[in-house]
Amino acid sequence: MTCPALQLFPVNGLPIVRPGDDLAALLATAIAPLRPQAGDVLVVTSKVVAKAEGRFVNLREVAPSARAIELAAITQKDPRLVEVILRESSEVSRAAPNVLVTRHRLGFVSANAAIDHSNVSPDPDVVLLMPDDPDASARRIAERLRAAFACAIPVVICDSHGRPHRLGTVGVAVGVAGMPGVEDWRGREDLFGYRLQHTEIGLADMVASAATLVMGQAAEGTPAALVRGLRFAPREGSAAEIIRPAHLDLYH
Repeated sequence: MTCPALQLFPVNGLPIVRPGDDLAALLATAIAPLRPQAGDVLVVTSKVVAKAEGRFVNLREVAPSARAIELAAITQKDPRLVEVILRESSEVSRAAPNVLVTRHRLGFVSANAAIDHSNVSPDPDVVLLMPDDPDASARRIAERLRAAFACAIPVVICDSHGRPHRLGTVGVAVGVAGMPGVEDWRGREDLFGYRLQHTEIGLADMVASAATLVMGQAAEGTPAALVRGLRFAPREGSAAEIIRPAHLDLYH
């Protein structure tokens, strides 16, 4: 992977996305002025994908279970929200005041099962889940973009996650289509002829984090970015390949 002239373009002009909107068509229209070309990568926030897929939950319609009530007492969170978190998770990793870290049903570990409150709705009881299958969502968007622009444009669906032992959130890939999630550099030579033995590059995460710099995290209203100049060995990848198996997760 070499990027002598990597460029990041915010995608402007997207409306507020609502359930049932044709997100791929909206994205195609919005990126057309950037003259998409082969090798470009489109990064889209998980939030805007989830909105188009109608992944909203109204907490007023949620009845918390006994386990949710127990964890709510520990975490000091709304027991209805805790119930939704549990429904989206395969197991609880950590519970403490103001902290509930779980392994999401998609495999990644995150706070609150990546359920979102910000920029979701004026109703404080409405929250937004992750897309049901972000890899499949990325593939659908990539297929539509290929048809619209007659070239392959890989798609990364990104979300903001924290990390063990480091402060601050970064953009990570939760859905990938048309490019590697992880690129294997083992066997390549370094500057001194030494062959790399263990190096695997989190390519899709790097792309997601870079794009987040131009998309922002708050009221910027820029839920997509186009990355140009990235070089990688082409293959069909996924975000699923990025997930470290639980039995190898030292922080689990």
